[in-house]
Amino acid sequence: MSRIGKMPIALPAGVEVKFENGVVTVKGPKGTLTREIVGNIGIEVEGAHLVVKALDDKTDTNAKHGLYRALLNGMVTGVTAGFVKSLEVKGVGWKAAVQGDKLTLNVGYSHPVEFVAPAGIKFECPTLTDVNVCGIDKELVGQVAANIRAIRVPEPYHGYGIRYKGENVEHKEGKTSGKGKK
Repeated sequence: MSRIGKMPIALPAGVEVKFENGVVTVKGPKGTLTREIVGNIGIEVEGAHLVVKALDDKTDTNAKHGLYRALLNGMVTGVTAGFVKSLEVKGVGWKAAVQGDKLTLNVGYSHPVEFVAPAGIKFECPTLTDVNVCGIDKELVGQVAANIRAIRVPEPYHGYGIRYKGENVEHKEGKTSGKGKK
């Protein structure tokens, strides 16, 4: 039995959880999230806690027990507080701007790169070089942030690129001329 799966999930006030026909729905003040539950997993609401139970002792069920508990915990956090991934744009003259649901990046290409926010995602630019990806679905926020980072991955020689806030990019030493060596 999974150690993580055994831990109950605290349900804040205003959060409703329904589990019907293998689909769990979590509804809160920021929105609603649904996820299909595959396998022999049971979900019960006991008072102000959500409990995930493995209904048999198979290896597959034990593996999914902790997985679904972690996913449900993320869903509960998302509908109450939401998730934010912060990115930095590093480069001379590089900048980011938000216009409606569109993020425009000037990152060294001959043209600005426009990135349209999928449903459930909101972009914020507190400064010209910072981008915040906000939403209630942890998986979607992380994937959109990774897609934006992939537009211009940080290069190791000068450090130019789009990186996560606080990400450490290892710098490489540049080429040497080789003169004077025999």
